[in-house]
Amino acid sequence: MSSLSRELVFLILQFLEEEKFKESVHRLEKESGFFFNTKYFDEKVLAGEWDEVEKYLSGFTKLDDNRYSMKIFFEIRKQKYLEALDKQDKAKAVEILVQDLRVFSTFNEELYKEITQLLTLHNFRENEQLSKYGDTKTARTIMLGELKKLIEANPLFRDKLTFPTLRSSRLRTLINQSLNWQHQLCKNPRPNPDIKTLFTDHTCAVPNGPLAPSPVNQPVTTLTKPTAFPSLGAHGRPRTPPATPGVVDYQNPDHELMKRLRPAPSVEEVTYPAPRQHAPALSLEDLPLKAALALHQGSTVTSMDFHPMQNTLLLVGSATGEITLWELAVREKLVSRPFKIWDMANCSPPLQALIAKETPMSVTRVAWSPDGNFIGVAYTKHLIHVYAFSGPNELRQHAEVDAHMGAVNDLAFANPNRQLCVVTCGDDQLIKVWDVSGRKHFTFEGHEAPVYSICPHHKENIQFIFSTAIDGKIKAWLYDNMGSRVDYDAPGKWCTTMLYSADGTRLFSCGTSKDGDFSLVEWNESEGSIKRTYLGFQKKLAGMVQFDTSKNHFLAVGEDAQIKFWDMDNINVLTSTDAEGGLPALPRLRFNREGNLLAVTTADNGFKILANQAGFRSLRAMETSAFEKMRTPADSSLIKAVPGAPVASVSCKVELGSPVRPSPMLNGGDPSKPRVDDSADKPKPWQLAEILDHAQCRQATLPDTTGSSTKVVRLLYTNSGAGILALGFNGIQRLWKWVRNEQNPSGKATAAAVPQHWQPNSGLLMTNDVSGVNLEEANPCIALSKNDSYVMSAAGGKVSLFNMMTFKVMTTFMPPPPPSSFLAFHPQDNNIIAIGMEDSTIHIYNVRVDEILPLNYMNDLTPLPFVFHQVKSKLKGHQKRITGLAFSTTLNILVSSGADAQICFWSIDTWEKRKSVAIQMPAGKVAIGDTRVQFHVDQIRILAVHETQLAIFDASKMECIRQWNPQDSLSSHISSAVYACNSQLIYTTFRDGNIGVFDADTLGLRCRISPSAYLPQGNQGLSPLVVAAHPQEPNQFAVGLNDGTVKVIEPTEAEGKWGMVPPSEAINTSTSTTSNQTPEQLQR
Repeated sequence: MSSLSRELVFLILQFLEEEKFKESVHRLEKESGFFFNTKYFDEKVLAGEWDEVEKYLSGFTKLDDNRYSMKIFFEIRKQKYLEALDKQDKAKAVEILVQDLRVFSTFNEELYKEITQLLTLHNFRENEQLSKYGDTKTARTIMLGELKKLIEANPLFRDKLTFPTLRSSRLRTLINQSLNWQHQLCKNPRPNPDIKTLFTDHTCAVPNGPLAPSPVNQPVTTLTKPTAFPSLGAHGRPRTPPATPGVVDYQNPDHELMKRLRPAPSVEEVTYPAPRQHAPALSLEDLPLKAALALHQGSTVTSMDFHPMQNTLLLVGSATGEITLWELAVREKLVSRPFKIWDMANCSPPLQALIAKETPMSVTRVAWSPDGNFIGVAYTKHLIHVYAFSGPNELRQHAEVDAHMGAVNDLAFANPNRQLCVVTCGDDQLIKVWDVSGRKHFTFEGHEAPVYSICPHHKENIQFIFSTAIDGKIKAWLYDNMGSRVDYDAPGKWCTTMLYSADGTRLFSCGTSKDGDFSLVEWNESEGSIKRTYLGFQKKLAGMVQFDTSKNHFLAVGEDAQIKFWDMDNINVLTSTDAEGGLPALPRLRFNREGNLLAVTTADNGFKILANQAGFRSLRAMETSAFEKMRTPADSSLIKAVPGAPVASVSCKVELGSPVRPSPMLNGGDPSKPRVDDSADKPKPWQLAEILDHAQCRQATLPDTTGSSTKVVRLLYTNSGAGILALGFNGIQRLWKWVRNEQNPSGKATAAAVPQHWQPNSGLLMTNDVSGVNLEEANPCIALSKNDSYVMSAAGGKVSLFNMMTFKVMTTFMPPPPPSSFLAFHPQDNNIIAIGMEDSTIHIYNVRVDEILPLNYMNDLTPLPFVFHQVKSKLKGHQKRITGLAFSTTLNILVSSGADAQICFWSIDTWEKRKSVAIQMPAGKVAIGDTRVQFHVDQIRILAVHETQLAIFDASKMECIRQWNPQDSLSSHISSAVYACNSQLIYTTFRDGNIGVFDADTLGLRCRISPSAYLPQGNQGLSPLVVAAHPQEPNQFAVGLNDGTVKVIEPTEAEGKWGMVPPSEAINTSTSTTSNQTPEQLQR
């Protein structure tokens, strides 16, 4: 059927709905299969009209179409069966079992037998899985929620769940337009024609008297006024038509995008959202209002952006094309890059001509990638630059793109299809999407004026882009080359910027009209209308107004040489500040992630940093650490280590004119104002933080672990951060969960609260198959699905897949020999599993899920059963058992490590080995022993852990770049090590009970935690075997001991972190001979 015929069906559906032909509406919906009416479906499900429910569904899918359809029909028939049992109507239940449910026995015979056994129970709630089944109404409501998820995920229902946005009575409007056109073509048009039929074309009868005046010269719009032809109402009765029915309103907001942006959760990984927490009350004290720093850039600042994780690291772009990285805590430029062309040969002829004319090049936008590993820079002519940022002073050229004709007006990072990309817009009226290597993926056309700004965003798994042009048009795009989904008019109809609140739930825009009027509004996304307009703009000024959001609570705008703040829920100005003067008429501004620092541009080619009390504390806390870590290599010549001293003494000489010196405003003046200590002029010693006593850190011992005598061999945090999973030497897994309460409002793992040792009501244990296994020789392994629904583990026997809610074994596979020794899920696709084997091979499995939801749909939402295909690939490259596996989606590789002390790099596309690298062993050591691998958050660097060393590899080059060997107070063998969640720290446990906290960039020791700080007195023989890092809290980790004890450890609230970054003189690392580091880097 053609698209126009399809649209005609929608028009008829609208007409039938408006005329109250209810049965006809739903019959046409079903027969056409164009629109699945979820409201009608909901009504029938809640009413228990099962025959009508299945009949309506049959217009869109059949039971055996796909696994989603099968689950939908199974859930409906299962509910019908349970309701018959609940009514004690055994005859009806048997009929349903035989006629409706038997078909599913071919897919899961065990489940069908279990359902049949319910007939033998007086009350089916005696079945453990159905023990929480409530009344019929509640059960239907719960089931309906699951059906909706299945329907949304079912590809057969794609584009059938939303009705096109139509103006009311659209079919009548088209008929009126047709009649108007027919009347215009009449040879003898009458002023008030009498329309009696639609079956034939309209013509006005020849009048008996004098000819009526001809309306031929009238404009068409006068012929289409609604007064000309009253449209037909219900059953032929006249009704008032909508205004101007003859004119198509192309400005009608396309609400379908907003409907499509509603998240559609994966059926295979359904999780219930936690109850929404009320945001704590905020006050004026939370706003950064007081000037803390004033820094001189040297040219007009055109754009600023704070690092997403390092709150005092500010990226600045200027009118000269220069970009600069500032460490605010020490008021120092870390890196500065003037504008230059990297590769003239790749520039277009127009750009080469501009360069030849020495056309000035200014920065229009600088931006950090969400992970802080890349910097994007847009310029006023054609170009964007992408830099890779791997640490202080390490800013390297990554990609240069001739992106647009004319200016590149905006740049932002996004993650369509889980791939980091750069989105740009320009004077050429286009929006383009590039990967970070400069390859173009999408070009969006549709604007009729230069595109001024872009705002990429996502709703769960739906990615989209808002764009604004200088003609005031706002459009929205999905990554599908299907054109704009939205066409709004921005207030002021000129230059507008759009931003979401930090939690992504509220959309704001701020703009300027050509007359200099400013507007700040909040949008109602679902309606495409303005929800709230903020007041407080006094003057008309020429130029573009800038704004930013903070803490899901505040808005800030630079206007009239001051910064104005609004509470998001109040249209009136909350407060304002002139930042002690010196601001331009329209200052640019940018909050850091925490909202405690605000960068604002100044009129003297610089910028100021405004702070609240937390911001001042942040600057003080970071000052020592940042000064040591972020200084340029040239600074190292000014720093002398005290020979033989355990503590490195640092003395810095700062010239009077140096930007490192404090701002004059902090070097005198009003002593009542907050100030950052002028420590840059004072010797500041670095001292290794040593935790020697229980009181020096926070810790919690997990219940039911002390004295269990079963050593913990594997330890994981759940991905939600609310639980810990431990695998014991005996193959039994234990789970602890933290509860949300007043003591722990976040419900996340914390040392301040003791969790529950969690078990299902059945009392089941998650016990691995250990039949015939010599546990002394076994290598237990474990992997957790990304939504915490199921865990896969083995302890020398078969690999078992456990349901995390019921602890039931869902399936077992891979019986030995050989036994499995390491398990890893693909980070983006749980259907791909890498399994390392005792015989040194790696098996790549592709998991097919042909499941039926189990009986207890209220509790167990995990697919069942899993059917494992035969091995997709078998990788051979190691000489001994596999001890580590890690995927990099950025590099598209799998990295493996083995007991042969080898690291292999495999292509995910072909599963071919790219390279094998031997770990550099200390003199006299044999190259054997377990080696673990873990990727840095940048997905490029990889941590390799061996009992003799910590090593950092650059996986893109497949070579070692840094190495540390046990020494001094940490001379024992390493038992385990892991990156912190932000990859800035490495937590390392040692066989003698010590724990080291290392800086991940330098492998410098920041903190040593002595056994006396966390082990009980008389702890002879106790030591940590494994360490795990919290997935959201970078300063929290957990250790599993050889007596079965599990402890969560955090720094004290007063400290808040584990020591400071050591100076280079205090770092004793060795570097692989294959490294390509500079001499300065080698000294680190």
